[in-house]
Amino acid sequence: MIEFREFLQFLVEFPELLRIPLAEWIDTAMSWLLINWAAAFDVIGDTILAILLNIERSLLWLPWTAIVVLVGVVAWGVMRLWWAGVIMAAFLILIGTFGYWDLAMMTLAIIISAVIISFSLGLPTGIIMARSNRFEAIIKPVLDAMQTMPSFVYLIPALMFFGLGKVPAVFATIIYAVPPVIRLTNVGIRQVPQSVIEAAKAFGANSRQILFEVQIPLAIPSIMVGINQTTMMALAMVVIASMIGARGLGLEVLLAINRIEVGRGFEAGLCIVLLAIMIDRMTHALAARQEKILTSEAKV
Repeated sequence: MIEFREFLQFLVEFPELLRIPLAEWIDTAMSWLLINWAAAFDVIGDTILAILLNIERSLLWLPWTAIVVLVGVVAWGVMRLWWAGVIMAAFLILIGTFGYWDLAMMTLAIIISAVIISFSLGLPTGIIMARSNRFEAIIKPVLDAMQTMPSFVYLIPALMFFGLGKVPAVFATIIYAVPPVIRLTNVGIRQVPQSVIEAAKAFGANSRQILFEVQIPLAIPSIMVGINQTTMMALAMVVIASMIGARGLGLEVLLAINRIEVGRGFEAGLCIVLLAIMIDRMTHALAARQEKILTSEAKV
């Protein structure tokens, strides 16, 4: 009877013997990294901080009128619509009228820093994926995990490695935002027609020339879409990154939530939405323009 009860208990309650101590293993690995790779993380942190501070200081140093005019001109040139440039410039002016200009520039600096570093890491990784099926098979599950993992989880290793402040915010943003540019670089290069590659080989091009003069130029529209998606995902981390010390519009939203200030939260949230619209429309238009150029060249 006792054995039967133990058997029933085994069927109902998950046995302790089968439990995998994954949390303990990860904690051990993190402790080992902190002890043995502290100097490397200091170098990484200093590099990220230098990039971020230079961009932030430049944005805060420039007069607001210069930034508004620059954004309007760039939007006009990229989107080929004069009224689009006026609207983008008006969005920036609207952010300033709410009193969030400096915070918006800080937020923009975090986004730009994260996108630059994500692109620097994602482009070569995507190229290696496109040239190695084995490497692609290894990296794809990692990218799947990075994109499906709750974004709050990325704050934990960022805090452990870099403490509080801007650097862990950028680090967590990079982990969250880098997968799209890796994936779309890989897809863009793999979608280059084999006939084009064979033609390049027939003209005597080596592997390096085919990559940099044929595959990457033809994959630029796909890469630009990846940058667009990476930028939007970086913007989505703004509020979450504010929880670990990143100043900017995200911090205003967080403070509004804590103090139940609806108006303050709405203003800061609207500023984030305006930045998102500006970045999305301009980067999307740039990707579409590149694709149109390649299509017209192919017809010629």
